[in-house]
Amino acid sequence: MSQTKFNVRKVAVLGAGVMGAQIAAHLVNAKVPTILFDLPAKEGDKNGIALKAIDGLKKLKPSPLAGSDVVAHIQPANYDDHLHLLKDCDLVIEAIAERMDWKVDLYHKVAPHLGEHTIFATNTSGLSINKLAEGCPDAVRPRFCGVHFFNPPRYMHLVEIIPCVTSDAHILDNLERFLVSTLGKGVVRAKDTPNFVANRIGVFSMLATIANAAKYGIRFDVVDDLTGPRLGRPKSATFRTADVVGLDTFAHVVKTMQDTLPQDPWHSLFATPDWMQQLIANGALGAKTKAGIYKKDGKRMLVLDPAKGEYVGSGEKGDDAVKDILKIANPAEKFQKLRESEHPQAQFLWACFRDVFHYISFHLADIANCARDVDFAIRWGFGWSAGPFETWQAAGWQQVAKWLQEDIAAGKSLAKAELPAWVLEGDRAGVHFADGSYNAGDKKLVGRSALDVYQRQLAPAKVLGEKIEQLGETVFENEGVRAFTTGDEVLVVSFKSKAHAIGPAVLDGLNTALDIAEDRFKGLVIWQTEEPFSVGADLQAMMPAFMMGDWGAIEATLSRFQATALRLRYSQIPTIAATQGYVFGGGCEFAMHCDKTVAALESYVGLVEVGVGLLPGGGGCKEFALRASQESKGDLLAALKDYFMSIATAKVATSGVEAQELGFFKKGDAVVFNAYELLYVAKQQALALAESGYRPPLKVKGFPVAGRSGAASIKGQLVNMLEGNFISQHDFFIASQIADVMTGGDVEAGTLVNEQWILDLERKAFMTLLKNSKTQDRIANMLTTGKPLRN
Repeated sequence: MSQTKFNVRKVAVLGAGVMGAQIAAHLVNAKVPTILFDLPAKEGDKNGIALKAIDGLKKLKPSPLAGSDVVAHIQPANYDDHLHLLKDCDLVIEAIAERMDWKVDLYHKVAPHLGEHTIFATNTSGLSINKLAEGCPDAVRPRFCGVHFFNPPRYMHLVEIIPCVTSDAHILDNLERFLVSTLGKGVVRAKDTPNFVANRIGVFSMLATIANAAKYGIRFDVVDDLTGPRLGRPKSATFRTADVVGLDTFAHVVKTMQDTLPQDPWHSLFATPDWMQQLIANGALGAKTKAGIYKKDGKRMLVLDPAKGEYVGSGEKGDDAVKDILKIANPAEKFQKLRESEHPQAQFLWACFRDVFHYISFHLADIANCARDVDFAIRWGFGWSAGPFETWQAAGWQQVAKWLQEDIAAGKSLAKAELPAWVLEGDRAGVHFADGSYNAGDKKLVGRSALDVYQRQLAPAKVLGEKIEQLGETVFENEGVRAFTTGDEVLVVSFKSKAHAIGPAVLDGLNTALDIAEDRFKGLVIWQTEEPFSVGADLQAMMPAFMMGDWGAIEATLSRFQATALRLRYSQIPTIAATQGYVFGGGCEFAMHCDKTVAALESYVGLVEVGVGLLPGGGGCKEFALRASQESKGDLLAALKDYFMSIATAKVATSGVEAQELGFFKKGDAVVFNAYELLYVAKQQALALAESGYRPPLKVKGFPVAGRSGAASIKGQLVNMLEGNFISQHDFFIASQIADVMTGGDVEAGTLVNEQWILDLERKAFMTLLKNSKTQDRIANMLTTGKPLRN
């Protein structure tokens, strides 16, 4: 008999601090009703603490909330009055301060109120799960485990599940299914060791960087210049990351390591540096107090100089010679050059890598179930583009191991510990292989999780060394696209252009794919192998025609673009856009013309053409004019104005949910929380439409437009903005062109027009703007600097 499904109808979060409130926010993003508990307030409304935390969510940037109304589904509560509500919760997550005595005290209080099947989990970042489990009654222990979210919980992909010895395997599987599919997380199962996997290694890496920076005398801003994107790591690099996390929080995690890892050969490193202790004592805790390692003085950014104990001007960069080494594509050559260089910055970088490699190999057996878990934990929890084991393996396992041995013997490494025997096995080529990743405890390879939820990930995250095959069987390919099938009756199209920009080759490829799909398949899905979905039209491809003033060629491409968008709408098969990352300009127009969109939660959607001095020319203006007429309920101009503002101000929706609220996507479209499930869900939607007897929508015979008087009303508001210096003369010109197109041109209000009428207006206005020198300056600026020009 198959087991019953785990339905999560309601969740409670205990503790309305920074993490608790944001976990609650992400639960309601996923349409999971959530109760947020905290202590009863001393005065006023007893739910005051929880209410204040809920209100605070609305002010945070980036927003923890995916839509404007989701926050209403967090119910505030306090421990005095509402513990009886816990019995209806399928999952209860405790997220109070990191103190064992406080947590255990709370467990005694809540345990009698838990439902008999409720999963009880603690979001601790480092306390022992087994010790905490001892604070739970016997009946609760099989349903107790650690669940460690990373900050901020909406955006960080990693969640660690930490079982205790009494955790029931079935409970852990159910929790993993919920985290992966409903909340969209990447789950790593960690052992119950201090700070688990990601923080143990990520914080060690930061401590090693701080120690090596001191040893080689490298300024903090230079360290951040060298250890950010140049190493495939986040822009916040090392010291800025500490500021973002909070120096007090960082010190707390370090203290946990100091107190709980006395036997660790690197124990002497687990201490908060004196200069950081001084900052904390002064209340300079980082980003949250507006001063930490960095602080702003008016427009100037300052950085701490620990030797002087004072702030100095920030902005120094790494040496060009060292930055050139970091540009070397071959990892083996890059590490060799860093190690052999006499330059202190190069020696510093090699030391940082060496010490992390030393640490992860020494501790692999005791902290993780296999090397893949280490790499995913660091990629998903700390935002590195490659995990530390992957980096080592890519640079040549044996050679790097030999260098480590030499440095340890020469006393250059941060600890004297010898490399474990498994690292030096003569034929070892690494830790990741086609049939699994190395588990140093059992000395065997561990395959991927067989949990059913992962069957939905048709292109899951991979580590270097795993077999990475091209997905599906190619049906058609040209310079611009690859169209393939994964053995069902849906054709999937992926763009091959940079940032998936749409140029002539993509248009040709997409049209050929539509021909093939209409002929042989049940549906077509546009899905990219990685972010973004598309940054829009390929302006670079237009440059040659643009330089030669071949306006005819550009207009012909634009006509093709519009015709392709219409084809996506009126094709004989259902078309689905599977979006994630940027869905801008033409990419947004294509998505708007598909029958359905399946959007990853983290889809950033907008018609942003005004940034380059243009208007949406691939059907975006037409589509909003049509939607306004269909939604108008008698007041066409009112329905049109919001849509006009979205285009005129290049408004970007910051989630798939908000894209529906703003009208870029339809209300009934699916929003998928785990981007790795995007393709699976999109194909299911295509098949469902096909199986329900799909017919393309009937062409709109005529729809009413707001006409001359509507355009005049919109322009009246633009004049006020111009006179108040909110927009430039050129902004005014662009916005007026948009208003003329969206209101149907020089016709009476209420005139019925068809789609082609507005598309022709759109194309004409696009060409007018393209020939304008101010627009040409904006385009040139965007192509050279990547930033919009306000002229």
